[in-house]
Amino acid sequence: MLRRLHSEQPESFAFTPANQTWAEAQLTKFPEGRQASAVIPLLWRAQEQEGWVSKPAIEYIADMLGMAYIRVLEVASFYFMFQMQPTGSVAHVQVCGTLSCMICGAEDLIAVCKDKISPKPFTLSPDGKFTWEEVECLGACTNAPMAQIGKDYYEDLTAEGFAQMLDDLAAGKAVVPGPQNGRYAAEPKSGLTSLTEYDSGKTQYNASVQLATDIVDGVKRIQGDEVPLLTPWIGKDGVVAGRAATDAPPKAAEAPKPAVKQAKEVKKKEAEKAAPAKKAEAKPVAAKPEKTAEVAEAAPETLKEARGGLADDLKLLKGVGPKLEQTLNELGFFHFDQIAAWGAAEVAWVDSRLTFKGRIERDGWIAQAAKLAVGDETDFAKKAKKDGRYDDDK
Repeated sequence: MLRRLHSEQPESFAFTPANQTWAEAQLTKFPEGRQASAVIPLLWRAQEQEGWVSKPAIEYIADMLGMAYIRVLEVASFYFMFQMQPTGSVAHVQVCGTLSCMICGAEDLIAVCKDKISPKPFTLSPDGKFTWEEVECLGACTNAPMAQIGKDYYEDLTAEGFAQMLDDLAAGKAVVPGPQNGRYAAEPKSGLTSLTEYDSGKTQYNASVQLATDIVDGVKRIQGDEVPLLTPWIGKDGVVAGRAATDAPPKAAEAPKPAVKQAKEVKKKEAEKAAPAKKAEAKPVAAKPEKTAEVAEAAPETLKEARGGLADDLKLLKGVGPKLEQTLNELGFFHFDQIAAWGAAEVAWVDSRLTFKGRIERDGWIAQAAKLAVGDETDFAKKAKKDGRYDDDK
């Protein structure tokens, strides 16, 4: 199936504050320079928030990860779990149509979808609350026929019960996921023939259904604040498990600190280059947490237009995509030497005007710009030139 961007797109996309915090935390799972590995979790979170993956969401995530737009579009369009068109405001219904479910009545469920939602899949119902599609095996063959609605499975369905379920969801009523014929899980319909000492009556539902029922979130869109943000891979000291303290990427939430930290790291690297022998003799000292005051902002030198009408390709900086390059141009930055001249106060000024704060320090723009300004190349710039960038006009 050919999957393309939908003809109608929203004007913009942004994660909710809680989902943004979650997304930034995902980046710390991966080594520096490998943040693109987070593309699938971030796309999935965007879909859980909005119901589908839009073009603005693809561009937002690409800018966040320093990827070309086309690379993120390739991922979203390759995996069928990502919806490329608007879905119902209440839920998107996925009916399993593979062998076991087909034998047990999947065609009847599809007929209900055609009658109550739309004659064609991937088409909004008249009230905009539902969309539907037929999918391949969802792995609940013992409980056929079944459908996935939102995040949960609804199993052992009948056409009448399924139709009532859609009516209840449309009316905002809570619907219990799992088997709909009284089964606890996937035991034989006639009752247990072995493990008869197992008491399924300890709880009303199996663990998965019980949790979904308790928090009533089967079809709810994820805003990020439903459950605590868990980052067990990050220690109390802020260091990612398995990395040295110097290798841990900075926390995106600490927006005021990057400018000062960047300046310190640049000075440290210059000192190490000047005296490599001393560095070898120095004894390792445990890093102590520093309390850094917020840096007062100072506006950098800006230009109304590029010198000579020729702007530098700022996309050669790691972390800068076409949209972010446009933002920098709108702020008055067209050349590498402008960025290379930023100090702590100037970085704070620019950082406060970017959608994703902290990336200047995280991606090392100043050090990269200093090299590119004098004609040197960075590894990222070489790769960017080789790969090319997403072209909005194509």
